[in-house]
Amino acid sequence: MAEQMTAQATLEAGMRFQAEAGSGHQVILDAAEHAGGEDAGFRPMEMLLVGLAGCTGMDVISILRKKRQDVTGYAVRVLGTRAETNPMVFEVITVEHVVTGHHIQAEAVARAIELSETRYCGAGAMLGKTAHLTHTYRIIEAADTPTAKVGA
Repeated sequence: MAEQMTAQATLEAGMRFQAEAGSGHQVILDAAEHAGGEDAGFRPMEMLLVGLAGCTGMDVISILRKKRQDVTGYAVRVLGTRAETNPMVFEVITVEHVVTGHHIQAEAVARAIELSETRYCGAGAMLGKTAHLTHTYRIIEAADTPTAKVGA
C-alpha cells in the first residue's frame, strides 16, 4: 500500500500559520511584511527548497557512507529562481553539494548525486517537472587534526 502523509496549517494571525505534519513536527509559516505578514516564519515556497535540500542531502550522505567515503562535513545549498507572474513557480533551481572530508572521491560524489536525482529524491523529481534543476558539487579536503601531546 502506498504511504500517505498528512499536513495541516492553522491560521494564527495575519498571514502566520502553525503547520503540523502527521509525524507531529511543527513549523511556523508566514509571509513577508510587504505581502501582509510579519516575516515570523518560513515562507511556503522556501519550504519546498528546504524539502529538496533535505531529500537529496539524505540520499547523498547515505550513499557516500555506503561507499565508505570519509565525510567530515556536508552542506546542501539550494538557490531557486521564481517566475515573475503568478503562480510564481520555480523556473530554475540550482543545488550545490559541498562535501568536506579526507580523500573524497569525485566519482563517488557524482554518482551519489546522480542516484539521488534519477532514482531516490521524490522532492527533486516533483520540482524538476516545472523547474530546470541542476546539481553541482565541491569537495573540500579536511585539514588534519593535530595530535595532542601527552603531558604537554
